[in-house]
Amino acid sequence: MSLGHPRLHLRSTTSTNDRAKELASRGARHGTLVTADVQTTGRGRRGRTWYAPPGEALLMSLVLRDATELLPIGAAVAVAEAIGPEATIKWPNDILVDGRKVAGILIERRQHEDWTVLGVGINVAVREFPPELAHGAGSLRRPPKDIEPLLADVLRELERWIGAAESVVVDAWDARDALRDQDVTWPGGRGVAAGVDAHGRLLVTQDDGTQLSLDAGEVVLAR
Repeated sequence: MSLGHPRLHLRSTTSTNDRAKELASRGARHGTLVTADVQTTGRGRRGRTWYAPPGEALLMSLVLRDATELLPIGAAVAVAEAIGPEATIKWPNDILVDGRKVAGILIERRQHEDWTVLGVGINVAVREFPPELAHGAGSLRRPPKDIEPLLADVLRELERWIGAAESVVVDAWDARDALRDQDVTWPGGRGVAAGVDAHGRLLVTQDDGTQLSLDAGEVVLAR
C-alpha cells in the first residue's frame, strides 16, 4: 500500500491540510500522510470551521500526485465504504449516517506544482456538538480506540477507489447517493437531483425537463 507512508502524526496543528500542503510544496512523495489528535483551525468546504474535540475524531490529510478529476467522488465512496453500509453521500463529498454529517472531505490543489492534498475528517467518538452544529452534525459514536483501525480502513479503501475506473466509481456513488430524486435548490435554481455524470458533476433535472450539470457550489434539499 502506497498511501499512508511516510506518516507524520501531530498532537496539535492548525489543520492537517495546512501541514500536508507545506510538505507537498517541499516535494513530499505520493501517499505522505499527516494525522493529528486535534486541529486548532480545522476547515471544511467553503471556509467553514471543522469542529472536532481532541482525540475524538479521525483527522487526516494525504499528499497525492497526478490526482484525477473524479477524486472528490472517489474519495467520498472510499470513506463511505470504510464507515459501513449505513453511510450515504451528499454531493459532492459529505458523508451522512441517518441523515447527519459524520465525515467531510476537503481537497486543495496546486496544479503547477503537481500536488493535491486530500483532507478527511470523521467524527468517530464525538458525543456532543456546539448548539450551532447540533441540528446537522453526527457521529459514529464509537470508542476513541477505533480511530486507528478506521484510519487503516480509510487508507485501504482510498487505495482501491481513487484509481478505479470512472464507470465503477459512478456506480458506487449512485448506490450511496443521498440526494437522488430529492428536490434540491442551489443559487439561482431548483430541480430534482439525478445522480452524477462521468466528471463527478451533479445532474439536476429542472421542471421543464432539461438537465443541468453543476460543477460546484451549495446544494440543499428544497423545503
